[in-house]
Amino acid sequence: MFIDHVKIIIESGRGGHGCISFRREKYVPNGGPDGGDGGRGGDIVFVADTDTSNLVDFRNRKRYQAENGGNGMGKNCSGKNGQDLIINVPVGTLIRYGWDEDETGHHQGLIMADMSTPGERRVLAKGGRGGRGNQHFATPSRQAPKFSEDGRNGRSFMITLELKLIADVGIIGFPNAGKSTLLSQVTNANPKIANYHFTTLAPNLGVVRHGFGHDFVLADIPGLIEGASQGIGLGFEFLRHIERTRALVHVVDAPRLEGDGLTPTQAVQKINDELAAYNPALMERPQIIAANKCDLPIDDDYMTELKEYAQAHNWPVYLISGATGKGITELVRGVAEIL
Repeated sequence: MFIDHVKIIIESGRGGHGCISFRREKYVPNGGPDGGDGGRGGDIVFVADTDTSNLVDFRNRKRYQAENGGNGMGKNCSGKNGQDLIINVPVGTLIRYGWDEDETGHHQGLIMADMSTPGERRVLAKGGRGGRGNQHFATPSRQAPKFSEDGRNGRSFMITLELKLIADVGIIGFPNAGKSTLLSQVTNANPKIANYHFTTLAPNLGVVRHGFGHDFVLADIPGLIEGASQGIGLGFEFLRHIERTRALVHVVDAPRLEGDGLTPTQAVQKINDELAAYNPALMERPQIIAANKCDLPIDDDYMTELKEYAQAHNWPVYLISGATGKGITELVRGVAEIL
């Protein structure tokens, strides 16, 4: 199960109370105050963990609370500090304050942390300070204070965890265009591949190892359809995973018309319209058109139209076949050069 969005409550530990105590020993009839301080409450600490791939661990638990600090004791003994609560999240998790969403499902809360660096640690809620014992309140005129200080409460937040995969390149396109087949051709990933729409229900990642420069991470984004930016189909649930990519490979089914009788050029236009509606900055990313299934007969007029459209946007076009591997090496070289 792939989960990339959850709402939880976090609460740091409360500080322990200070102690009211007086020294009582044999032959010491007038011992002074010796109440110890309360311990500090535990912090809530988020860690970007490379061994965690999604937010499924948060599915059945909504509240996370750190340990409270221990109360102070006599003989100047301080209470135990509360243990910090370490919460591991996948690299690429965005932590927002609050649970508010707009009508399209976009989250409106301020960003508290962007866990985009492996091993990064962020304290999101500091534990409450421990209260002082009565020993701190003794003065020459008040030598036996019978009061102490209470510990401070911890901090509590309602937060939203939103995972945005970190990949160098995102594969986009209509359902069943051949995105997963392409991923399986150039990486060791084994995505589910079948001849029906929405075979891919969660993003798949793979590392492309090649001889044209540095290796790069490729993400197969579930198929988008018209209206995706308003949540239709898989909608913005997976559009967010495109936002961190540096380049886009737009896979289009070259030999046949898409679902509503769209030509390859119209299919590319529709997807880009959805990207622009979701986040206009996505249209500034370098984009490569991968005309897939070129091992089948292709209408020359469709290809001429597609190449002219791509040339107008300065997007290179590669004729490939995910089934036979034709043109894959050239495509990988082109992506490496762009990166």
